[in-house]
Amino acid sequence: MTSELPRLLAGLPQSWGQVSSVLVDGAVWSPFPARLLVADQVVRLRRTNTQHTPSTVCLLAPGRGRWDLLVVPPTATEAEAMRLMDSVDTAVKDSVRLGTAVR
Repeated sequence: MTSELPRLLAGLPQSWGQVSSVLVDGAVWSPFPARLLVADQVVRLRRTNTQHTPSTVCLLAPGRGRWDLLVVPPTATEAEAMRLMDSVDTAVKDSVRLGTAVR
């Protein structure tokens, strides 16, 4: 988390604002500190054991919103990666059909 998060946040669109908090599945990620300084900003890092989608990272930006990002683990096989990507494609199609927004 400490090595990957700064690069992830640096690559996000500026319109997303400053991410202040990150939530991940505690069973998937190795230990990390409760806070991390990223580009002169403190980002709060939190774990959950109840998250229903262990392959996501939840980013929170005050006044801007929440973004759930799919993470394909580096150890995933091609078949596993494709299954994850297909699940997102299905979710997007379902949300469009239901008239909801997916970010």
